[in-house]
Amino acid sequence: MRQTSRARASRLKVLALLSLFALPLLVAWAMVTWRVGIPEQRTAHGDLAPDLPALAAWPLEGEHAAGLGGDWVLAFDCGDQCAALADQWWRLHRALGREAPRVSRLRVGGEASALPGEAVAHWTEHPAWHAPDHLWVLDPRGVPVLAYGPEVSARDVLDDLNRLLRMNPEVLRRDEPRLAGR
Repeated sequence: MRQTSRARASRLKVLALLSLFALPLLVAWAMVTWRVGIPEQRTAHGDLAPDLPALAAWPLEGEHAAGLGGDWVLAFDCGDQCAALADQWWRLHRALGREAPRVSRLRVGGEASALPGEAVAHWTEHPAWHAPDHLWVLDPRGVPVLAYGPEVSARDVLDDLNRLLRMNPEVLRRDEPRLAGR
């Protein structure tokens, strides 16, 4: 009698352990099947994956290609609010802290001289998607990832940029492998 009750207790323990591991799978399956408990909102504040060509295909003249290779790029199209927004994006770049060297800034248009760390280019012709005072975040390959209108706050852009940089860790460049060990 003792052995049957021990065997029964052992079986119950195994079943409890199996259900402990199977329950999360069943709950996940139910969530996916009936779309219950899955968040529908976006986390990015800008427009995701805008239909824009890569930076190399933009009709630009100027120093835009110099120094932007391998970095995330904040490309800003100068318009009516050029000076104020250029200063805002410069301050945002400084707010990135230790991640700032991974990001370059490109100002397209405008008559003012370049702010520190900013490349300046000009449109050779205005493309159909030209949008004054807009900001685009481009990945290290030059592909646009996010687009922002002039009404967006710098805090929202900073949140999105910090998230992008955190999710995409820096890849060591060929000339820096010995510095990584320090």
